[in-house]
Amino acid sequence: MACFAKALKVEPENPDYNNGYAVAAYRQDFNDNSISLEPLRKAVRLNPDDPYLKVLLALKLQNLGKPDEARMYIEEAQANTSCQPYVFGYLAKFYLKEGFVERALSLLYRALQARPLSAFLHYQIGLCYKKQMIQIKEATNMQPRGQDREIADQLIRLAMLHFQKTLELRPTYDTAYVNLAEMYIETGQFGKAEDNFQKVLSMRNLDVTILQDIHFRYGRFQQFCKRSEDRAITHYIKGLKIEVTSSYVRNKLLEALQKLAERRIRQNVHVVESISLLGFVYKLRGDMSEALRCYEKALRLTQALNPEF
Repeated sequence: MACFAKALKVEPENPDYNNGYAVAAYRQDFNDNSISLEPLRKAVRLNPDDPYLKVLLALKLQNLGKPDEARMYIEEAQANTSCQPYVFGYLAKFYLKEGFVERALSLLYRALQARPLSAFLHYQIGLCYKKQMIQIKEATNMQPRGQDREIADQLIRLAMLHFQKTLELRPTYDTAYVNLAEMYIETGQFGKAEDNFQKVLSMRNLDVTILQDIHFRYGRFQQFCKRSEDRAITHYIKGLKIEVTSSYVRNKLLEALQKLAERRIRQNVHVVESISLLGFVYKLRGDMSEALRCYEKALRLTQALNPEF
C-alpha cells in the first residue's frame, strides 16, 4: 500500500496505481472502517470497465450501510461482459450478506470450476452452508426435527468439509478455524472445537478486529457449552481491551458481559465481583454515574463482609 501511495504522489490520476492502492486499502479495511471507500470510488472512476473494483466498492458500501448504492455497482459489475470467474466469489460474498444464499452458492460453484484450489471460495461456500443451517434452526425455534434435522445435519457436514478444505489449502486462514470450531460445537464435538479455537488464538499477528471477534465467540463457547463463566468473562474482557475503531463486536462483548454480570447478581453468585464487573461495563459504555454507583455498592458489600477492610 505504501508503494502505491508513493507512486500516486508522482502520478495521482494513474489508473493502475489507483487500482492497486484501492485494492490494498480494501484488504486492510475491516467492518465499519472506511479507509478504502474514497480510494475505491476514485479507482472505479478511473477504471470504469473493471467489474472487480465495482464489486469491492459495493462490498464496502454494504458494510457501511449504503445498500442502494452498493446494489447499483453490483448490477453494473454483473452487466460487464468481461466479468471473470474470480469476481464471482466477491459477488457471492455480497449476496450472502444480503441473504440470497442460493444465488451466492451458484456463483461460488461457477467460480470453483475455474479455481478449484481457492481457499477463499471454499471458505465462502462453507459460510453459505452454515447460513442455511442457521436459517433452518431459526425457522424451527432452534429445535429442528425429522427432515429439518436431517437437512441441518447435512449442511453442517458440508460446511465442515469446506472449512477443512480451506485450512488444507491455507493453514493461516484465521476465521476458518473459528467457523470450523462452531460447526464442531453443533455436532457436540467440544474437544475438536476447543482445539480449533486454541489454534487460532495461538496465531501471531492477527488483525485486531478479527482477534476481538475471536475472543467474543470463544467466550460464548466457554459460557454456553463448557459452562465456564469465569473463562467466558476472561475472554470478554480480553476482547474489550483490544483497541479497534469498529464498534460492532465491542457492543456485542459489552452486551454479553452485562447480561452475564446481571444474571450472576440475581443468582447471588460472587456478588461483589459481579457488581464490580457491571460497573466496569457501565464505565466502558461511558455511563460514569452508574459505574460509580456499582463500585460504591461493591465497596459497601466488601466492608460488610470484612469490617477490617
